[in-house]
Amino acid sequence: MLKKPFNGPVFTTYMSVFGVIRRSLKLTSLLVSMLVVTGLAYAEPRIPSSLKDVQFSFAPVVEQAAPAVVNVYATRRVKARRPSLFNDRFFEEFFGRSFGDNFGQRERLENSLGSGVIVSAEGIVVTNNHVISGAEAFKVVLSDRREFSAELLLADERTDLAVLKILDAEEKFPALPFRNSDTVKVGDFVLAIGNPFGVGQTVTNGIVSALARTSVGVTDLQAFIQTDAPINPGNSGGALVTMDGRLLGVNTAIYTRSGGSVGIGFAIPSNMVQQVVDAALSDGRIVRPWAGVELQKVSQSLAQTLGLAKPVGALIVKLHPNSPLGKAGIKSGDVVTTFNGREILEPENFRYRMAVAGVGARATIGYLRQGNRRTASVKLVSPPDTPPRNEMTLTGQHIFNAVKVSNLNPAVVEEMGEAFKLSLEEEGVVILSVDRRSRAARVGLRPGDIILAINGKEIKNVAGLVGLLEKPSEQWNLELRRAGRIIRTSIR
Repeated sequence: MLKKPFNGPVFTTYMSVFGVIRRSLKLTSLLVSMLVVTGLAYAEPRIPSSLKDVQFSFAPVVEQAAPAVVNVYATRRVKARRPSLFNDRFFEEFFGRSFGDNFGQRERLENSLGSGVIVSAEGIVVTNNHVISGAEAFKVVLSDRREFSAELLLADERTDLAVLKILDAEEKFPALPFRNSDTVKVGDFVLAIGNPFGVGQTVTNGIVSALARTSVGVTDLQAFIQTDAPINPGNSGGALVTMDGRLLGVNTAIYTRSGGSVGIGFAIPSNMVQQVVDAALSDGRIVRPWAGVELQKVSQSLAQTLGLAKPVGALIVKLHPNSPLGKAGIKSGDVVTTFNGREILEPENFRYRMAVAGVGARATIGYLRQGNRRTASVKLVSPPDTPPRNEMTLTGQHIFNAVKVSNLNPAVVEEMGEAFKLSLEEEGVVILSVDRRSRAARVGLRPGDIILAINGKEIKNVAGLVGLLEKPSEQWNLELRRAGRIIRTSIR
């Protein structure tokens, strides 16, 4: 059967479509011609004229920075645990708890490995305090595999930084200049250089993920630079480097569930690193500015109560009578919002800004009082070291044998740091250290404990404590304050 050809309306419709297509093609051809003429034809292929056109490389930065990144070996003397036989209660009952403490114990040397950064041509190396803590010998290995002995100039537990000096070397070493960490921005490219897992010097890249991170828990003075450049164990103490070949920070910690990198690493800002290095090269002591205030984070509900637009700033809860902020007119209830023009998000930001500003500087502090913005010019001073500390290590036939104590004052409170949670106006006698082999350690006395009373007698100072301990006693009834809690215990 023959099918009828297309005719009538159907044919007309198709012809109309073909006409539209034909006109569209002509218009497209015209547009392309115009683009070619005007140089806007994006589809035109272009042949690269040089290697730079097809290659982006961090190699120039690495070549400049890598020689200044070193391996740091720390040697510790470790005692082997005593045989479990001497932990038996039978032996303790008949021979005393100290029996067997030194029986059969052998010392062995233990090496730890971390990274470090040369920050001065004279061989000054900065690393993490946890890399060298407890060590008695140090070795620095350069990127060209040469080895040098080193001495410890300064260890600062509060910032987790340590400064070493290369010994017996007359040459000038490659060194990384500091980058002002306040000039970096989120999104900037960075390189992490170190020795992860001891495999050898390794370079990884990433960006600055965040600034002024405070909830890391590694140090007292927290304002970490967060990066997604892969950082792993062994990278501690290594360099976080900017694209201009400068030291932006010292890699210190990572967030991980597995022990390896998940793209969340933290570095101590270079401005803090430089302050510690400067202290090591001067008198070897770190004295930081003292605010003489107790601060509280501004929550959402607190912000609403205070009439703040957003929950930022540091609320002043209490001021010491000699606080430099108080002398400048700042009062309890005020909310610190800026420090030298930089926003204060929470108390940790304020403590960091104070620390890097340095003693003797003058700071402009912005604050809110009942909704009104104000500023105060504050001279930054060192913490008062009065009353006298009268530090001493106690000896004798009493529970405090081999315990180091001190009178409390603002300088002692500041030096002990936030970890011990000492109050602003704390008075009395504080335990600075406890020999781990002593009876005091075995009964649970700790650094940071404040001795309030012994056998019902109030302890006001070290002299009073020494006088009381000279009197023999079969039982010691102790009253202590530990992190704000009162502890009472009896020891025979």
